[in-house]
Amino acid sequence: MGFPAFKYTTPEEYLAMEKDAFDKHEYFSGEIYAMAGATESHVRIARNLVIEIGSFLKGKTCEVFGTDYRVTTPLSDSYMYPDAMIVCGPTVKKENCFDTLTNPSVIIEILSPSTSDRDKRYKFLYYLQIPSLKEYILVDSNRYNVTTFRKTENGLWDIFTTEDINASHTINTIQLQLPLKAIYYMVSLEEGNMKIPENLQ
Repeated sequence: MGFPAFKYTTPEEYLAMEKDAFDKHEYFSGEIYAMAGATESHVRIARNLVIEIGSFLKGKTCEVFGTDYRVTTPLSDSYMYPDAMIVCGPTVKKENCFDTLTNPSVIIEILSPSTSDRDKRYKFLYYLQIPSLKEYILVDSNRYNVTTFRKTENGLWDIFTTEDINASHTINTIQLQLPLKAIYYMVSLEEGNMKIPENLQ
């Protein structure tokens, strides 16, 4: 019994389909994936990040964007919708794509059980192709855990993790100390069988 035939979709075909699609899809080397629905925790964390980072960057040369913008790689072999990204300096868009950025300095993804493996491994390999990228930040939506992959001067990547709700996590590119209490504001997490409502005021 053979395997089903793989139907390759060109980047141009993907962009044409996505233009009229009701739901968002991501594209990886010829394959299209529907984006999973977001949980309440995911939505709140994304909102908190954009509010906190946006407030800090007001009047500065960097700005933060939510999921309205896509990002693509230099070879256009992938198109992804990060949960948030920071661009420093003018935005650079792919030619003829008003909603696709090519020069993020920081990309942030919020992890959930359905997206964790793809965000940690598969998508990161594509993000690594983007020359402007300096930091890739993963925020867990099920536990207090924020991890940053930070590009060093020699092109390697260091890893920094914060798990203490009373601590802050550094976004080095914009010199922001972001408290985990702000990231997880109004977010209730499941730990074992006990639901813990966090008072993050």
